Amino acid sequence: MRVHSERVVCVIPARGGSKGVPGKNLAKVGGVPLVARAVRAARAARTVDTVLVSTDDREIAEAARAAGAAIIERPDDLSSDGATSESALIHALAALPAPPEITVLVQCTSPFLDPADLDAAVSRVLDGAADSVFAALETHEFQWVEGADGLAGVGHDAAYRPRRQDRAPHYRETGAFYVMRTSGLLGHGHRFFGRIAAQPVPRAHALEIDTPEDLAVARALAPLADRPEALDVDAVVTDFDGVHTNDTAGVGQDGHETVTVSREDGMGVALLKKAGVPFLILSTETNPVVKARAAKLGVPVLHGIADKAAVLDKWLRDAGWDPARVAYVGNDVNDLGCLALVGWPVAVPAAHPDVRAAARLVLTRPGGGGAVREICDLVLRHKNKSEE
Repeated sequence: MRVHSERVVCVIPARGGSKGVPGKNLAKVGGVPLVARAVRAARAARTVDTVLVSTDDREIAEAARAAGAAIIERPDDLSSDGATSESALIHALAALPAPPEITVLVQCTSPFLDPADLDAAVSRVLDGAADSVFAALETHEFQWVEGADGLAGVGHDAAYRPRRQDRAPHYRETGAFYVMRTSGLLGHGHRFFGRIAAQPVPRAHALEIDTPEDLAVARALAPLADRPEALDVDAVVTDFDGVHTNDTAGVGQDGHETVTVSREDGMGVALLKKAGVPFLILSTETNPVVKARAAKLGVPVLHGIADKAAVLDKWLRDAGWDPARVAYVGNDVNDLGCLALVGWPVAVPAAHPDVRAAARLVLTRPGGGGAVREICDLVLRHKNKSEE
């Protein structure tokens, strides 16, 4: 690995072992592995020159490299449960031609890191306002600790309950990032030294994943926290039932099924086609209504498909599409394979919980009631901005 000397270097420790949440650093939030989310956030910070991921795990290294990080192979003696983050930092820095002025530690366990908050913290150290800065949640909560005579208040008198606005705030480390002068880190051997400051972050960004329950909360929050204003993709693929319809069907006396679709969805597809963005319907449904709706929209359709993921993979390869630049919209567990193939896995609001967990984006409008129009508008918004 070759990295030129830089002023600000970010190191992301991501070992393979995890007791609380097995495989945690590769767990997906918003359809993206936690290590990739950390790399993307660090690379998006304007003050960070280089992003390194220190790991002992091949799959983590592959995901981090794909997200744009350089890899530091961590030796076994620095990969145990007892190894500190500082040991990984110092080992990574030793691989550089020269130590940077500023070292940034970013942890994969904070999935909603805002690059702007990281930039603010780095700037405080670069400007000399602090030597060590950590991400923190400002809180006015009453805290207590166990003492010899029972519980005792932390920072407050048990006999006096001041109003929130009359209390000085406490700061809780979120674990998202730490910024420090490299000379201080190497001299002291730990991340806190000199003038220490807290960089407040919004409560919505303060979640740290330590347990399976934390991971479930992060996945539930991701569709709101990650929602893009526009979608930069080259093609759109959708399921049919539950996406173009509300996943219900009417059955006549003769046994024929009918479904209800949205006219505005049709307009969205027409506008997408006019903009030159390919659109495919992929469905396990054998009912002729799927083919009839695709014909009405003037788009290709593959239906009656048992293994949708295999068919989608072949379609992408035959067409020469980069899967990372394709959106797939689904609603049920038979869509999970397809969602895992593409860069933009998308779910409708009423999707199965496993599908919502795998999605990078959850739409706001329901299947059969504007979901297709919504995804089309997001793609068109980016395309129009690019053309402008």
